[in-house]
Formats: sequence, structure tokens, C-alpha cells
Amino acid sequence: MPAPTTPIEDYAIIGDCHTAALISRGGSMDWLCMPRFDAPSLFGALLDSAEAGHWSLAPTDEAATVQRAYLPGTFVLRSVWRTAGGEAEVLEFMPMLDRRANIVRRVRGLSGTVEFRERIRIRFAYGEAVPWVRQIPYHGGNALVATAGPDAVVVRGPRLTASGLAHSATFAVGEGDTVDLVLTWYPSHREPPAPVDVDKGLERTTRWWTDWAARSEPPSPFDEAVQRSLLVLRALTHEDTGGIVAAATTSLPESAGGERNWDYRYVWLRDAALTIEVLMTHGYREEAEKWRTWLLRAIAGDPADVQIMYGIGGERRLAEYELPHLSGHGGAVPVRVGNAAYLQRQWDIFGEVMIALHSARKAGMDESRFSWPLQRALLGFLEQNWEQPDRGIWEIRGQEQHFTHSRAMVWAAFDRAVRGVREFGLDGPVERWETLRDRVRDEIYERGFDTERNTFVQHYGAPGVDAALLQLPQIGFLAADDPKMLGTVKAMEEELMTDGLLLRYRTESGVDGLSGTEHPFLACSFWLVEQYAASGRVDDARRLMERLVSFRNDVGLLSEEYDTGNRTQMGNTPQALSHLTLVRAADAIAAAERGNEDRLPFVRGKDEDRQQDDRS
Repeated sequence: MPAPTTPIEDYAIIGDCHTAALISRGGSMDWLCMPRFDAPSLFGALLDSAEAGHWSLAPTDEAATVQRAYLPGTFVLRSVWRTAGGEAEVLEFMPMLDRRANIVRRVRGLSGTVEFRERIRIRFAYGEAVPWVRQIPYHGGNALVATAGPDAVVVRGPRLTASGLAHSATFAVGEGDTVDLVLTWYPSHREPPAPVDVDKGLERTTRWWTDWAARSEPPSPFDEAVQRSLLVLRALTHEDTGGIVAAATTSLPESAGGERNWDYRYVWLRDAALTIEVLMTHGYREEAEKWRTWLLRAIAGDPADVQIMYGIGGERRLAEYELPHLSGHGGAVPVRVGNAAYLQRQWDIFGEVMIALHSARKAGMDESRFSWPLQRALLGFLEQNWEQPDRGIWEIRGQEQHFTHSRAMVWAAFDRAVRGVREFGLDGPVERWETLRDRVRDEIYERGFDTERNTFVQHYGAPGVDAALLQLPQIGFLAADDPKMLGTVKAMEEELMTDGLLLRYRTESGVDGLSGTEHPFLACSFWLVEQYAASGRVDDARRLMERLVSFRNDVGLLSEEYDTGNRTQMGNTPQALSHLTLVRAADAIAAAERGNEDRLPFVRGKDEDRQQDDRS
């Protein structure tokens, strides 16, 4: 069968902070991995066809229309279906209840009568394992049990009838009628668990999400988009371990039919550190403390073994392999599981981690017994190795380079170490760190800045620019309105802007070692919003922000990139980096419009000790 053509933006997610399911606008659950984000899928139609597993629920009336939205401040998805015969709602959620892996789809009649059809095809192990399926009795009816290897699910609701290697049921709801469909995953060596109390689960889940959302502070412009983005970041944070996955999916393509398809269901130190900064800014200290504990566990040991990314529990081996039996979303292959980038050297992660931990100190979080010693160990390793090339923030699979952004993050690592000693009384060789910080800064100005064009460059010896350089003011390397930064922004607008949005870099340079092209990277354009706001171009910031926010789908989600020609999202979804940079951009606009530069400590020349000299 041909690969599905359901656009990425047609998917909503529901989740329980352990895993997440993707549900299309047409009511088909096409992606589900249980019990964790990174487990093999049991519904994999997102990356192939219905044969790879799905669970659809929709009216039998093919002319039915639907409107959907999350219940405010939650990940409870409400879809209202209208047919010629009536109206019904479907509430879909993953209960925050007893740490069990459940999905609930509650159908309730609102008016008239609506007939629904349920179809389910369970395929464990990314579509490769056809389960043994049987019916078992339970109080109130029969349940379908599917088992393959270590995995089993029990599906309760209307009685399902076999049709080939799938099952289906048809049922009708009138006004006030309620029909509950519940899927529960469990280890196959155990007995099927007892049925879920759906009423209790709905009440507790709604309260859990709304209580969390209500803690957000301070208010920002684009309030609804900011709150939904914060909720996405929480949904991608594993409840038990504190690990923050980059996205809930694997192998959604950056370019239709292309090979740039990666597994993002892991914890990047960079993305997680940036997420924690955003959450702390909005009052979520508990999540920051939990992430710091995750970090200390994950990177404990020899600093030489520090990786750019880990599994949700801190796992180190993330071996990458392909699934040739899956045809890919829209035919984009290969479909990959695991991510070989875990083996890469990327110096910028040292800066990101040090920045995040310094921000935690500024927020009043006490150093643990191991936190500062671990940071000192990382710095000791960085001192000995920072001059080597790396593969940079974009994880190129081409030749290692001396990336200017990576060098700036090395500068930030030593800078935050110095400030830890000077501002917080921590112990360390501060004079040596200051010397190294200044040496890195001087090298960047000498080798990473093109004086003729007045712009920083992607890597030493290259003429091109890189959107990651927009982070230089964010980390305090120079002010947003510094002439060198303004020249860099101008070069980006000339070289990287397409239809008003920024590419990460020019792929035709060959720097990444991959074929094909990609679309504008949403996080880069949000960084540009932040830069505009911080450098006084507030009107430009608002205009770009309004356009970027319009790219969210009907339930407020963003993937990684945006195809402006076809007006469709591209890449893995929902993307933590897109949502965290949306929040930062909104905060930057708020700070600029209020004149509250305390919220932007490294811009508009306010951090004089960072502006040690003018190298123009």
C-alpha cells in the first residue's frame, strides 16, 4: 500500500509525560509507542500505511465534519463531530492515573444520533510483529487482548470483530449516551490489568494539567501560544526520570521524499538545557531541579565520555539503524531508529549546560554536593580539548570544522565558570578560566569574523553565515545592537532568508555531508524575533512573530521546519526547540515593549563587563 499523505500539521498529540500518541484530524491514531517515548511503536501508520498499525475512530458518515481543540490548559483533546443525523464529541486523553499506560477515547452523544466506526490494527515492533489476538470476558463485556513478545495490550469497549488481520466495531450514540474505548499496555508476562475508572481518570488528568498550567509566570504577549508551548515542553518531559525528549516522533522528513529523517525521541543536552531555562523563567523550578538531577546522573563518570545526547533514563548507547520495511512518511526514507549523533563531538553542549546551571544558581537553586565538582570536571576536560574541531549544533555528518557558534559556547562555558566563582563564591582556578575565556573571545574575533563583510561566519575559513550565530547576544558574547551583530543579521537576511524565514545554513555548501535541501528552521526564525526585539526592531519582531505563530496547527503545535511553498509543517513533531524558542521570542517582545531590560540582561549594551573592548 502507498505511504500515507496525512500532513504533519493534521496531527494532535495526547500524552501522560511517559509517552505520547499522534491522532489525525480524521480520528486515526497513527503513532503510539508504549510505555516510553522511545519504545517500538504499536501504531506506526505515520511512517508507512495502515498496515503498520493504527486505531481509527470516526463517524460512518463520510460527509461528517469535525472541529477539535484541547480542553483549556490540558492535553485532553476534544473533537466535535457533526453529521446529517446529529452531533457527538470524542474526548481523548492518556490518564495521569496510577502510572499505567492507558489511552481513553470517550464518545458522547450531544444531539440526534451519530454512528461511529472503530478500526484497530495492532502491530508491535515498528509494524513487524503481528500479535496473537484473543477475546477475554470481563465484567461489563468482552475485551480484545493482543500479545507479541514482551508487549501486550488490552482494548475494552464495543465488541470488536475480526476482519483479516484487523478488528472493527460499529456503534451509535444518541443524546446523553456515552461509550468508552480504552487501550491499556502491559508487560505480556502479566495478566491483563483491571479496567480504568474513566470518570476518575478524566477528572484527575484535567486537574493535573490545569494545575500545572496555572503555575506559569510571568504573563507574556501571545499568551495562548506561550501557554500551549510550555505545556508541550512539560508533555515531552519524562515524569519519572526528568529527561526531556526533543520530539515525540522519529523520521518525519525535513524535506519531502528526502533522506534527512532522524530519531528525536532522546534527550539532547542542548535542547534540554534551553528548555529548563525557559521553564525557570516561567516559574517551574521543580522541573529544573529534576532535570539537574537527571543531568548529574547521565553525565556522571569520566568527562571524556560526555555525550551530546542520552536516552530518557540516561542510556548511552543509541545505536542508529534503519527500518527498510517501512516506506516512510510521504515516501521519505530511510526510516531510522536510534541516532548516531550520540557519538559526535559538539563543544557547544558544554556552554549550554554551564549556562543552564548558572541560571539555576541565579534563580536560587542551591548547588548539590556533586553539581559544582561535576562542572569543574567538565571544564577541566574542555580546557584540554576545546581547540579541536567539532560537528557543531546542527550535527553535521560531514567533516568536522571549527564552528564559530561552538567556539562562542566554549567562551560561555568559561564565562559562567568565572561568574560562579566571582558572583557565588564557588571555588576554582578563576584566573586561568578568565585567561581562557579571553583567549577564546580573541580567536573568534580573529578567525570567526569577516571584517570586510562585517559578519561572523559559520566556521573558520568559510564565507557563509549560520543562523545559530543569533545566539551570540543570548549568551552575552556581545550586545544585540553591537555593529558586528547587526552586520551578521544583515548577512543572514541576505543569504539565509527565504520567503521571510531563516534557513539554518546553506545546504548547498556541502558542509553537512548530506544530499538534498531543507526548509526554514522554525527555531532560527524565533531567534531572529528575539534578536529584532533586543536590538530595537520591535515592529519587525512582532510582524515575524505573528507570522510564525500562524504556522501552528489547529491545536497549537509546531514541528521542526515549515515549507512555505506548500504551507505545511516538516520534521519531527511536536518539536521542543520550536516551542521553547517561541516562548523566548514572546518574552523578548514583552521585555522590549515594557522597557524591562532586566529580562534581557545581555542586550542593548547593558552588560558592560561583557563589552570589554570594541573590536570593530
